[in-house]
Amino acid sequence: MSVVERQQQGFTYIGILIVVAMMGTALAGLGQYWGQIGKREREQELLFVGNQFRTALELYYRHSPGTDRYPQVLTDLLKDPRVPDTQRYLRRLYPDPITGKAEWGLLKGTDGGIVGVYSLSEHEPLKKHGFTLANRSFEGSEKYSDWVFKNPALPPLQPAGQTGQPGHP
Repeated sequence: MSVVERQQQGFTYIGILIVVAMMGTALAGLGQYWGQIGKREREQELLFVGNQFRTALELYYRHSPGTDRYPQVLTDLLKDPRVPDTQRYLRRLYPDPITGKAEWGLLKGTDGGIVGVYSLSEHEPLKKHGFTLANRSFEGSEKYSDWVFKNPALPPLQPAGQTGQPGHP
């Protein structure tokens, strides 16, 4: 093998290494991009599910026979135990799209009823601005657990102690 052939093989090897490095960088960027898309989809799902819970809690409260009450447990939204007929405010209990678990943070009222729900995730949301009127309190939130889905007319309350985090609206 001549010196020229060896130099050509060396350049080919370096060229292949450069191509492999560029492909690795491109694949890493693509993975990060797809991760961001997945996170945005989970955020949108959290907003949808949270608003479903908010609506169900408000309907349960408004349809209270006698004095107005919020449910004591989330399963009361599936079949209202206060009425003889089947009254449903939710079709199913949705899992938290961010954590993937069925467990939610619960915001309790003075009577112990559930007035709101929130994600137990401490991760920072991608969405910081541009919320709907019902969710305008989420503007500038630092973590998903700050997104509390409750009746906006309610005064500020403390969470039910599941996470021990003060300061939830």
